[in-house]
Amino acid sequence: MRTFAYFFMAAFVFLLASCSSNSQPISKLAAKQKEQPVEVEKGPKNVEIKIPASMFEGQDMDAVMAEAKKQGVKEVIKNEDGSLTYKMSKETYKTMMEKIKEGILQTIDDLKNNKEYVSIIDISYNDTFSEFTWMVDKKAYQNSMDKFAAMGLAMSSMMYQQYKGIADVDQKVTIYVKDQANQELIDTITYPDDLKKQE
Repeated sequence: MRTFAYFFMAAFVFLLASCSSNSQPISKLAAKQKEQPVEVEKGPKNVEIKIPASMFEGQDMDAVMAEAKKQGVKEVIKNEDGSLTYKMSKETYKTMMEKIKEGILQTIDDLKNNKEYVSIIDISYNDTFSEFTWMVDKKAYQNSMDKFAAMGLAMSSMMYQQYKGIADVDQKVTIYVKDQANQELIDTITYPDDLKKQE
């Protein structure tokens, strides 16, 4: 996934935030993303993706553009406002979406198997990554900070929705937390609504 770090910075920034010391806080990046959303335009043969300048803060833009072309983007246009427009084939776009999907699935696997998240037993999800169900040990969940692990998963899932071309106002991720023992719904986490409460 690191091979695509420059090429799809805005898409992967949330997935890389946990392991990069130079990454900005997720909440700050999410705020920027809402202020200046990514624009996706799908044509008959090609796809254009416009990424705002704020998403490349602190990056070497020449390196970003060069890496994009190396990864298969036909053309990279630097706009007057500092944003970049990627013009790519539908095949390249499909590869990008698969890489983002792989990143989300890896995040899910990490949450299920990371010993730091002691309460999480299993995670299921729908095809669009707009809904997740966490099966947890209720007592362990209520006595832990595992709830906050939802933010990274939710943000990367919203990125997936955005790059799929879903309208900004329609992007939402809901995480249902259920007790593994009896299927009781013990918590519901909704983004971006819950993110706004944390600001």
